[in-house]
Amino acid sequence: MVDLLTLQKEFLLAHLGAGDTAVDFTMGNGHDTLFLSRTVGETGRVWAFDIQPAALDSTRALLEREAAPRNYTLVCASHHLVRDYVREPIKAGVFNLGWLPGGGDHSRTTTRATTLPAVEAAVSLLAPDGVLLIAVYPGHEEGRKEGEALAELLSTFDRRRLCCSRFQIVNSPASPYFFIVESR
Repeated sequence: MVDLLTLQKEFLLAHLGAGDTAVDFTMGNGHDTLFLSRTVGETGRVWAFDIQPAALDSTRALLEREAAPRNYTLVCASHHLVRDYVREPIKAGVFNLGWLPGGGDHSRTTTRATTLPAVEAAVSLLAPDGVLLIAVYPGHEEGRKEGEALAELLSTFDRRRLCCSRFQIVNSPASPYFFIVESR
């Protein structure tokens, strides 16, 4: 069976390497931040965003416990404000939409109001041969609507500049799926 997390990492590794800049747009508990930090190494740079202080605390603890390279900046702000912090082109960006995993407040989810501008900002920062991965969780109403709005937005991008794909288990419509945006 397809393991979506493994597949996502393969896509990231095809574009991201030592010395690159990456963004975790929804840091949650920090697992993607840790992966990005290790992948770009000491000479790279990772920015990670979340609006919940608990996410920053959890991520910081994980990065310290796992002895991650000190190449990261954790930002307690919405992902749609990325351009207020990140000035350089990015080789990779990761969005894990929904709520904070592991008992987070399920009433606090990502929303179309900030996710769509965040994705547009991420695209504007994307370096040549860069990649964005956007994981969508359609098992709740806002997640379903977020995915639909993202599909609509991504379909408007010029195919000569960006290749936008969707990876979904078609016989399990409520299961998570992801979009991949690759720059040429």
